[in-house]
Amino acid sequence: MGKDYYKILGLSKGASEEDIKKAYRKQALKYHPDKNKDPGAEDRFKEIAEAYDVLSDPKRRDIFDKYGEEGLKGTPGGAGGCNSNGPSFSYSFHGDPHAMFTEFFGGRNPFDNFFGRSEEDMETDDPFAGFGMGGMGGMGGFGNMGGFPRAGPGRREPGPKKPDPPIVRELPVTLEDVFNGCTKKMKISHKRLGPDGRSVRTEDKILTIQVKKGWKEGTKITFPREGDETPTNIPADIVFVLKDKPHSVYKRESSDLVYQAKISLREALCGCTVNVPTLDARTIPLTLKDIVRPGTKRRISNEGLPFPKSPEQRGDLIVEFDIRFPERLPAASKETLERVLPA
Repeated sequence: MGKDYYKILGLSKGASEEDIKKAYRKQALKYHPDKNKDPGAEDRFKEIAEAYDVLSDPKRRDIFDKYGEEGLKGTPGGAGGCNSNGPSFSYSFHGDPHAMFTEFFGGRNPFDNFFGRSEEDMETDDPFAGFGMGGMGGMGGFGNMGGFPRAGPGRREPGPKKPDPPIVRELPVTLEDVFNGCTKKMKISHKRLGPDGRSVRTEDKILTIQVKKGWKEGTKITFPREGDETPTNIPADIVFVLKDKPHSVYKRESSDLVYQAKISLREALCGCTVNVPTLDARTIPLTLKDIVRPGTKRRISNEGLPFPKSPEQRGDLIVEFDIRFPERLPAASKETLERVLPA
């Protein structure tokens, strides 16, 4: 008795096209040899691909429904091949089950993180953990499997390749990174076509990102066509978008840095000197002689971030003030304040 392709996918004979796609997705994920290390998983994975290849094609499915695997493959006793009572048809599965899997998921492996953990000379705080190729697009079926060879009359030629949309991800950087400039390295795994133009292999690559001094949040760095490559697509560009990490001391306003100095009410009224830290680990004394009112700001020129187009010049360091009021005052102090402070 021949193979029951419906049983292989866990389906009944009247399954819809959508049911077939869902069943293939479930079974292929379950038995993919990269994840399923049981003996026979590779054979089962190929069998699942063959079942989907037959049932996703209306012509082959119709012959299978009427004559079974023997008729589909033209074997003795079946309806195909030399049997004059049945259609002349001969099918055998020549596709690559791994390429089929990749094509089904739009060229993106749902198991793999696209960006790998940084290595010894790379970022140790990987900002791309969890950035998987499987999350970069919807899942679709093969239709008539345009990207793979067809045996017999049902063969269809592949259509024109379509470019995948850009893969956009944030690139978190510290203010120190932007102040000094830095190099970020990230290891990725992407799919590449084999020499036959149909099989797909996985390649590792290190992308090097030169963060220039003063780059602003939102700056984009593009690596053309570094996404997955399949028989039916043009690989996507990978686009990094600069994102400032929160800083414990400063806020960023374009090329300016904002520092909040905490002073007491007495210091605000009577004057004081505030030691203002700089991003390059110096300290600048700022003497306050006038009354510091809420909302007061002081600018220290050329102590901010480099200008992206003129890194030899820098923005300002803006000092804001957090005036701490006392929680309570002795009665004598209140009387004194009432006498000396204007109404």
